[in-house]
Amino acid sequence: MVFRKKILKRKLLLSLNVDLCLIYRDHFLNCYFTMHKQRSIFILLLFICSTSICQTISRKAVFERHQVQLNHRDSLNSLSVGNGSFAMTVDITGLQTFPDYYQKGIPLGTLSDWGWHSFPNTVGYDFSETLRWENAPERKIPYAVQSKNARQAAASNYFRQNPHRIHLAQLGWILHDTQNNPVAISDLKNIQQTLNPYTGVIFSSFTVDQTKVTVETLALQEEDAVLVKVKSELISRGSLGVKLNFPYPTDEFLDEATHYNAQESKRLQLKTLSATSFSIQRQLDRTLYFSHFQSSTALLPLEKKPFGYAFFPDSSEDTWEFKIAYAPQEKTNETFDYAQEKSTSIAQLSRYWERGAILDFSATQDPQAFELERRMVLSRYLRKVNCSAPNPPQETGLTFNSWYGKPHIEMHWWHLLPFALWGNTTVFEEQLEWYFTAFDGAKRIAARQGYKGVRWQKMTDIWGGETASSVGSYLIWQQPHLLYFAEWLYRQKKDAEILSKYQYLVEETAAFMADYLRYDSTTKRYNLGPFLIPSQESYPSSTTLNPAFELTYWKWGLETAQLWRERLGQKRNPEWDNKLEKMAPLPGDEHVYWAVESAPYPYDDPEQLRDHPSVLATYSIAPLSRDVHTEKMKNTLERVETNWRWDTSWGWDFPMAAMTATRLQLPEKAVTFLLKKQIKNTYLKNGHNFQDDRLRLYLPGNGGLLIALARMATQSDGNGFPKSWSVQSEGFLPDIH
Repeated sequence: MVFRKKILKRKLLLSLNVDLCLIYRDHFLNCYFTMHKQRSIFILLLFICSTSICQTISRKAVFERHQVQLNHRDSLNSLSVGNGSFAMTVDITGLQTFPDYYQKGIPLGTLSDWGWHSFPNTVGYDFSETLRWENAPERKIPYAVQSKNARQAAASNYFRQNPHRIHLAQLGWILHDTQNNPVAISDLKNIQQTLNPYTGVIFSSFTVDQTKVTVETLALQEEDAVLVKVKSELISRGSLGVKLNFPYPTDEFLDEATHYNAQESKRLQLKTLSATSFSIQRQLDRTLYFSHFQSSTALLPLEKKPFGYAFFPDSSEDTWEFKIAYAPQEKTNETFDYAQEKSTSIAQLSRYWERGAILDFSATQDPQAFELERRMVLSRYLRKVNCSAPNPPQETGLTFNSWYGKPHIEMHWWHLLPFALWGNTTVFEEQLEWYFTAFDGAKRIAARQGYKGVRWQKMTDIWGGETASSVGSYLIWQQPHLLYFAEWLYRQKKDAEILSKYQYLVEETAAFMADYLRYDSTTKRYNLGPFLIPSQESYPSSTTLNPAFELTYWKWGLETAQLWRERLGQKRNPEWDNKLEKMAPLPGDEHVYWAVESAPYPYDDPEQLRDHPSVLATYSIAPLSRDVHTEKMKNTLERVETNWRWDTSWGWDFPMAAMTATRLQLPEKAVTFLLKKQIKNTYLKNGHNFQDDRLRLYLPGNGGLLIALARMATQSDGNGFPKSWSVQSEGFLPDIH
């Protein structure tokens, strides 16, 4: 029987031709090359079964058993719709009606990948004013930092705060009761709200004075726009309308879309396009964009308000459909077909899920499996909505601003790699292009500090601009990320064009890494640091020496750059080889590894057991190294699990520990880490990874969870999940091991 199945598979495979491969362009080159090799049958089978042809798991069924359902107001469980480049977060009414109530939860934002603003530099700050010169042994090195000096502090703050993402608008209901009084959130009764992550549609239902209101909300996938359908007798009574307000950006770490400016009305210009449509131009200093509104029915004249406009439908019907689109250019008054645009958007989002990988835990009775599946589904949804633009996302995505809306490039590994491993390679490749955009800025940083190559910074913007930071400017673990991404892509496609395209980025990235190593004539070795801050940010920049993770990642990165030279027919760089040979060994004793060489015997010191347990990244983020011994890492994991101050850790630390356990072939322990009961490992009903009162969502945590699950699904020994579990897996692409 088994032999017959093999024959049938062979016949199926041999019947396929290159035309089939063209349908799946992402996989075409793999298919083409493998069809001409002895092992083509097995590899091509994997390819086919990663597409919808051989899918046995219903993505729709998996997603829809984890619909988010709410029956009361909850400021932490607002819901978002979006397309990756644009997102809008709504409250229990399906719009952004009560922003003040949600302000300290997950705020009601409307953000885009293109919507940025800078306050005018009226004082004439120059970036050079942010620099502090560190006395390194060989020379003084300038770092852009925060300062207590008045002028320098102001300059540093300016370049941290600008540019910043802006909330495009806030769209909410105007609701009146039977006495024509405004309705408060506490007046809403019979609340029912559902988000279907497979379709991206939010359905909201509530009553006002016993009058039912139902709302349907969704975002378009190929336009920065939202569709809304509302049904209620309040419409025909003239008791339901819409308010469109424009929050003013803040200069604060968080922008919760509740700050308004008295001059706002002067920045707005209304253009009535027809009885059913209008546009609003907003000129915010040098930032210009448009809000374009289309209605299924005629509108009453708009009423100008201090921070926007209010308007009502001119209708005796109980149903109202409308669309609001945001864009940096003015839009024409095209036709509006709610049903058609809804159907198209749902189909596009569904296709996105169908092309990606999936896990099905339904055959496992352990409730932990169901919870992991829930976190998986909602993490995938949130990352599609918030993180799938062509530019690196901020840690809070397109939901609300943190760190002024700026991306953190050390987090890019957690943001980008899930798209690769879960089969969404188009997003992966598009976002990888950003490094070409940021190249010139990274080159300037390296040159200013006297280094060769490019130095990828931690906190930046979508154009690669530099940000002053007393921590970020000293971080280095983001430096090899580009090498990891390029190497993964090459291994996936085996395409010489990948080598030629990314060669310069790879070479310049490695050039900095080699030059950054500091030679110690006493020990006759090359060291990392000082000045640096490791990924465990509890160590000072001036004294930190040879962090274990960074050493491992650095060595792998330089060796990978050498491999790229060989693939391109070039000679290995002898300077790099010399430094690779003489790099410092990993810090530790005969039993365990330490986080950094400069702080030995850390496991009995509470001050060294906080923040990220990055010593585990040596065996999880960094590809496997012959320098890392399995038994010693197993001891390290046990010591970290027992002694670490997990309440000080962050959302991605738990999947990082799980990935370490997975590589050590400890699946039960991996699940334990993924579901560890800690505040910062909380996953809310809406799927967001809660951290604390300041950072109420944290998308690197969601990304880490997905990487950990992908690693478990592709564990080489087939034992990535507990033996008692039955887990179906489809469509995953292999990681670098």
